[in-house]
Amino acid sequence: MQRKKSINEKCGVFGIYGHKEASTITYHGLFALQHRGQESSGIVSTDGKLSYKHLGMGLVADIFSESKVLDELKGHIAIGHNRYSTTGASKIANIQPLVFNLFDYQIAISHNGNLVNTASLRKKLMEEGTIFQTTTDTELIIHLIAKSKSKKLEEKIREALNIVSGAYSMVLMTEKQLIAVRDSYGFRPLCVGKLGDSYVFASESCAFDLIEAEYIRDVNPGEIIVIDEDGLHSYKGKCNPKYCIFEYVYFSRPDSRVFGEFVDKTRRQLGKNLADEADVDADIVISVPDSSNTTALGYASRSGIKFEIGLIRNHYIGRTFINPRQSQRDFGVKIKFNTVGGVLKDKKVIVVDDSIVRGTTLKKLTKLIRDAGAKEIHVRISSPPIKHPCYYGLDFPSTDELIAGKMSVDEIKEYLGVDSIHFLSTKSMLSATNKDPSEFCSACFTGDYPIKVNEKQDKEIFEN
Repeated sequence: MQRKKSINEKCGVFGIYGHKEASTITYHGLFALQHRGQESSGIVSTDGKLSYKHLGMGLVADIFSESKVLDELKGHIAIGHNRYSTTGASKIANIQPLVFNLFDYQIAISHNGNLVNTASLRKKLMEEGTIFQTTTDTELIIHLIAKSKSKKLEEKIREALNIVSGAYSMVLMTEKQLIAVRDSYGFRPLCVGKLGDSYVFASESCAFDLIEAEYIRDVNPGEIIVIDEDGLHSYKGKCNPKYCIFEYVYFSRPDSRVFGEFVDKTRRQLGKNLADEADVDADIVISVPDSSNTTALGYASRSGIKFEIGLIRNHYIGRTFINPRQSQRDFGVKIKFNTVGGVLKDKKVIVVDDSIVRGTTLKKLTKLIRDAGAKEIHVRISSPPIKHPCYYGLDFPSTDELIAGKMSVDEIKEYLGVDSIHFLSTKSMLSATNKDPSEFCSACFTGDYPIKVNEKQDKEIFEN
């Protein structure tokens, strides 16, 4: 599917203030957040007078492979960004952090999320004479900050964010300050920690673990945190939590603390709830690695059915992998997964997966499992059917391309060629956390959007 390129999608952001090796620490933070974006990466740093940047397409380790690159990113403040793009072509100009000169100071920005009124705001700003350098919605925020008449930067940011609508977890940097911002719904995660006397921000706490920083808390929905030479300053705003439940279901690393809770614990509970809803007579439970591993463990512990490693994932697939010249059916899935025949042969198998989007990969996987000699295949999904697109930062396609948007559960079962299938109910999914279910956004499952996308020109950004 071709989608317009003014969308940030799911990304990873990182920032640090007050460390003599700020750029190196940021590199390590981005490395821990690589799962949040593999298309491009960048770091911008400052020594209080000048700024330095290095951006590139590809993985963090490749972009910053030479030590001299980090040596040239001088300063005690730095921010970084890992970008995930959609199937639309990427542009080097869109690689973040973006850097802009605003009157008497320079500002850099890293953004995770999507704005839902991009087209209308962009049109209005262009009519007022604004010239855009990129096609990202992030740049809109910078232009709105520049237009503010307020004196303090935090006030300018607040005014700009009162105009935009959508999801944003951001870190911004000037020569003197590091700033973290989260939208009033808190769709996407962002947390704050300490490394000695330095403050750090990251999309997920797993980045803190790698650099041995202490997790303090989440940046609250609607909050602006400013770090400067006088320490941390918090400016609270409107708070109406609608955390993305899919961060728990699939996207975040299991060793992260997201929205104040450990992802692993929530995923295990998802598996237990799934077993309570849809237990079945079987010999073994397997996961679709890696995101479903702990969910499958939860399912196995509650059902009493033995957990086995039935699928092996190849973690060393490069983006430039060359397919063989000859036509080989299902090669794309086979190069990523392989079955353990001795485990699967003559067994009734429960396959636990986190979600089904288009269904094409799972269809090929179940065929591989069947070919390995499985007697029965029972698919268990730890989320409800995805029937609606996401407008807030996850790459879910239009309804027509979602398998649950055009097929019933029975039809999906027949399409996959399995003996049974069960999707976890919305109620059981939301109850797997320790939070009030009303604090979560589950729009991709229910169609109940916290922020509507009404105008045609804005909605077209997310659909064909």
